[in-house]
Amino acid sequence: MNKPVTDIEKPQSTDRLAASLFAEVLIADQLSRNLISKALPRGMQISHFSVLNLLAHVNEERTPAQLAEAFHVTRGAMTNTLSRLEWAGHVHIRPDWDDARRKFVSISPAGRAARDAAIAAFMPLIAEVVRDIGADRVRGALPVLRELRIRLEGGPD
Repeated sequence: MNKPVTDIEKPQSTDRLAASLFAEVLIADQLSRNLISKALPRGMQISHFSVLNLLAHVNEERTPAQLAEAFHVTRGAMTNTLSRLEWAGHVHIRPDWDDARRKFVSISPAGRAARDAAIAAFMPLIAEVVRDIGADRVRGALPVLRELRIRLEGGPD
């Protein structure tokens, strides 16, 4: 016979569930970052790839402030990443012709090639993980992970 759950037990059960969920997400994040980092072309970091990937997807210029906001990092951290990408020839940074205090960033042909090489290097590894887990199970997990991300970004309650 099942024992009824009391009001005192409910928060403890929810707390344990929340702790387990976040522990799994944090561990999966660390392990996936390690997997991808090892597969990236020499000298490329995940932060570099992420910026190149976003710029390739949107296919239009962004300001450093917009990029910092998109990645939830400080402007200083984004400036550092962009400086490294510019040095490598992966992005073009130009002044705003209307407001000299502002800059615009775009992906260069070399940056697009570096991004494509990175995807070619790690995609087989992450695709294998999805195959091992099963596409249907992964599809089933995506709505929960998406909702978690939205909530953490401060989205709908």
